[in-house]
Amino acid sequence: MTRTVYVNGTYLPETEATISIFDRGFLMADAVYEVTSVLDGKLIDFDGHAMRLKRSLDALDMAEPCSTKELLDICRKLVELNGIDEGLIYLQVTRGSDGDRDFVFPAEGTPPSIVLFTQNKPGLADSPAAQKGARIISIDDIRWGRRDIKTVQLLYPSMGKMMAKKAGCDDAWMVEDGYVTEGTSNNAYFVKGNTIVTRPLSSDILHGITRKAVLRMAQEAQLKVEERLFTIQEAQAADEAFTTSASAFVMPVVEIDGVRLGDGTPGPIARRLREIYLEESRKAAI
Repeated sequence: MTRTVYVNGTYLPETEATISIFDRGFLMADAVYEVTSVLDGKLIDFDGHAMRLKRSLDALDMAEPCSTKELLDICRKLVELNGIDEGLIYLQVTRGSDGDRDFVFPAEGTPPSIVLFTQNKPGLADSPAAQKGARIISIDDIRWGRRDIKTVQLLYPSMGKMMAKKAGCDDAWMVEDGYVTEGTSNNAYFVKGNTIVTRPLSSDILHGITRKAVLRMAQEAQLKVEERLFTIQEAQAADEAFTTSASAFVMPVVEIDGVRLGDGTPGPIARRLREIYLEESRKAAI
């Protein structure tokens, strides 16, 4: 089945979708993106993703391509047209193009480009990977300093995932000045006793939408949350660990740099938080 995608105001088959070779998203990575999960044909945490999209656009002085209501309508239409029950919606907004390549931004009034497409992911909520748990390696964090802006500059995170794959593992956590920042596409946590530890929000990490929801749910479940810097060694000595992201929800971590956590299986707190997040998110989905 050929997907229907959305490009600059038009729904069309993916085989007919085009974008200018002069688009700054292609030439300069001058673009931001969001990924929203779909469960039971409904959007998870849509409002949070829409708010973060606006924050990213504002931080880069980039124009909004449409209103939040229009964006919701587009997402729902794509879910309907592509028959998505469980999956993802990818959204990308670029600064557009004024017909040539230049380091200087296009003239004021140049319309941004907006592209959306779906990914069908049956069994997303019942991922076998979550039952098994992830094995993690650590790598140096050499990204630019504004990681709180969700740009499409994903080359190094992609390289990090390939480093993990080459090492026979599932993902990588990045380390800067001795402390964990985040995973290649997720926020990172460890658990000691009844306490969840994760790095505080700053320009050093992405302000995860799933992160915000999971930490709120953890506190409601009477778990203690500490937002502070932590090392790989602390995480290795923990009872359990996990990551959060829009596409994997709560993913247990069972090994870090070859050190097994606990008995090497997903820990009870990570498993319970995943259950709570999926249950509550399904109730609130739109």
